[in-house]
Amino acid sequence: MLKQRLATASVLIPLALCAIFLLPLYWFAWASLIVLVMAAWEWSPLMGVHRIAGRLLYCAGVAGLIGLTAWLMPIEQIWTAEGLSQAYLYPVIIGGIWWAASFVLVCNFPRSRCIWAKSRAFVALIGVFMLVPAWSALMGLRTLHYHSDPHFGSWVVLFIFSLVWAADVGAYFSGKRFGKHKLMPEVSPSKTKEGFLGGLALALVVMIAVASYVEIPRDKLTAFFLVSILTVVLSVIGDLNESMFKRCAGVKDSGSLLPGHGGLLDRIDSLTSALPVFLLGYLWLIH
Repeated sequence: MLKQRLATASVLIPLALCAIFLLPLYWFAWASLIVLVMAAWEWSPLMGVHRIAGRLLYCAGVAGLIGLTAWLMPIEQIWTAEGLSQAYLYPVIIGGIWWAASFVLVCNFPRSRCIWAKSRAFVALIGVFMLVPAWSALMGLRTLHYHSDPHFGSWVVLFIFSLVWAADVGAYFSGKRFGKHKLMPEVSPSKTKEGFLGGLALALVVMIAVASYVEIPRDKLTAFFLVSILTVVLSVIGDLNESMFKRCAGVKDSGSLLPGHGGLLDRIDSLTSALPVFLLGYLWLIH
């Protein structure tokens, strides 16, 4: 399993880096859209939709909402003199509200299951709250200071990806080596408190390295670490959130596209929460 994970990661990470740094904005937007529509395809069985027509319809709905966001405010106008445009800000705020609610649902599982267990439409809406704000946040971050420095946003996106990757890697190895106390056994039996702390510790190393290399103003350092730590914690909630719905659906993985990792949604579930949370924290505490 570890060899498969490493082999898959050796392909995915270079692809992600090429997309973040080399793709023009419009191609990056399309590539991100395709990834999230594929994630919507994997989400649809978790809400009880298994027929191809129903899954395609759900994917079309997610793609349409993302397309509507891009139509309301072209990519080159995402940031204005006043800040992030409302067409992108509102979906990100909705995403932030959803992840706060998800934290409560995850902590109260399986009792919280009664809220959505009999409503396919509610689970479909949750998928929208996960995927559309993630795209809006990703594009908002990618276009940060784009006109003065086209790659500034690329580095910010890479930083968020690195936090999530570090939390994932740290949790995997520290959980394997030291894991004894279950984090949330009803949601994900394999995750441990020791794994969570190990992931947070490795992510903290990334934060310290970036803070040492980048000239972050002294008065912004506390906000930088606070937003980054919150992003890591909520990225774990993103992972647990998907695990919660997979458990309700009786499946282990969202798909089988990525050997050793499961489905595409299994790889980006943490990012769907990390991206809007970081952008909101950036807007309110750092920007």
